[in-house]
Amino acid sequence: MKYTHKHSYLRFTRRHKLFTAVLFVLCFFCALAFATPLHPAALHYTGTHQLQLDQYLDGTGTTITSVCRSLTYKDGDPQMDYNWNASHKCFADTDLTLSDGLGGISPHATSIGGILVGSDPNAYDPDNGDFYYFGAAPGATVKISEFWRFISNFTAADNPVETDVITMSVGVAFESWWTRRLELLASEQGTVIVAGIGNGKDVCEPQYYPAAGPNCIGVGVIDPADANSLDSSLIDFTLPSQAHSSIGPTSDGRCGVDIVAPGNCLVPDANSPTGYSRSGNWTSFAAPVVAGTISLLTQHVKSDEVLAPAIADDGGNCVMKAILLNSAKKLDNWHKGTPDPNDDTEYSLDFLQGAGALDAQTAFAQLNAGIQSPGKVSATGWDSGKIERLQDAVKYYRFKLDETADYDIAVTLTWNRHYKSEYPYVADLKKDRDLRVELWASDNGKPGTEKMIDYCDTVNDNIEHIYCKAEPGLNTYEILVASNDDPLMKKGEEITSSPETYALAWRVKKEK
Repeated sequence: MKYTHKHSYLRFTRRHKLFTAVLFVLCFFCALAFATPLHPAALHYTGTHQLQLDQYLDGTGTTITSVCRSLTYKDGDPQMDYNWNASHKCFADTDLTLSDGLGGISPHATSIGGILVGSDPNAYDPDNGDFYYFGAAPGATVKISEFWRFISNFTAADNPVETDVITMSVGVAFESWWTRRLELLASEQGTVIVAGIGNGKDVCEPQYYPAAGPNCIGVGVIDPADANSLDSSLIDFTLPSQAHSSIGPTSDGRCGVDIVAPGNCLVPDANSPTGYSRSGNWTSFAAPVVAGTISLLTQHVKSDEVLAPAIADDGGNCVMKAILLNSAKKLDNWHKGTPDPNDDTEYSLDFLQGAGALDAQTAFAQLNAGIQSPGKVSATGWDSGKIERLQDAVKYYRFKLDETADYDIAVTLTWNRHYKSEYPYVADLKKDRDLRVELWASDNGKPGTEKMIDYCDTVNDNIEHIYCKAEPGLNTYEILVASNDDPLMKKGEEITSSPETYALAWRVKKEK
């Protein structure tokens, strides 16, 4: 199998584009014409299916590494039953490679695989009848790796991991050497790592690492509206709950969970070549919803070199994270930090929802708005920049709005935490940075009319997030990204002076 590195930009020929477009239109509209349900329906909730149809995206040209845990252990050793049921017909056209031919089949891993890349236009389930099964990124190349083998292979040999997205629905309650090694991978190579945050109080699970780590994307799960209904539990979703989705903050005061998505899906049966079953409402199955959607966004980036910084080795993971979080849909009761009436500026996200629910179409629009440098920018966009380690180091982004309209404004700033390159990969505090984001408004920039609308200044997190209303009567807005490192210098600590790479995403929408 050939791997497509993130910098080998995919250039579709006109013939391939036309073929892909026709295939999508025929598949989806045939399903609509015959009133055939489309599954996993969680991908409809997140707008992923709609994004596939609108933009003719299926993950082609991207590589996803699915890191799977063994199903059983003997005397603490994994028995290598971690593989997908690759003989299932929904994987018939999948570009799929196993890391070895050993081991048995895992229902857990097979379910994740179906959500990621399954495709079956003639699917059937006794409880749901006929349906069209179409995963998040069925055109992607997939490599399946057993968890400990994956960790040892790329750690021991210090090999680069040539993949666009890593998804893993496995974790531990405390930070460990291998979770820090993954954090180092994300910061050094810009690799996007997606993981389930943990399954909440009902199974006594805290927030798990690496999902709760600073450089990964931690995914929580949104409950079905009626978990007991066979008809609606796969289609209608409501809110995340502490019972099923682990809640922050982490032990070091960060929010942990970054974004939420549904996880209760129809999935291929691990014990059948054609059958389907239910995954269950767990974060393990919300993670591939997010990872597959990132594959679609990555496919689009690879077709347009102007967007290349979104998958760069230096900060690409930050850009994708900032775009996903900034475009997320706020659900009922969303609130930064502790549940009180006041906005907690020292926390960046909601402890249960993170930034909100995955919204694939809005994320695509945010990505497609393009990279925009400091100075005059449009009302929606993103940037991947660098900021010096000085107290007065500031970057400004200015845009104008129709002052008569009622708008919501979202701003997300992300950057990486740093780790030493030798075992046990401890945090490199000398390199770590503290950044801050502010939102100001004025009347056409006139002196004396400036007003700070909101700010976010977390102590321990590497995410800053603002979500607020525009100020009536003020039409000129300015986002300020600033360094907060001067207190460290005053303490006389030895710190590096190299600039920090950051990602900034901002979006304005009319209030509904």
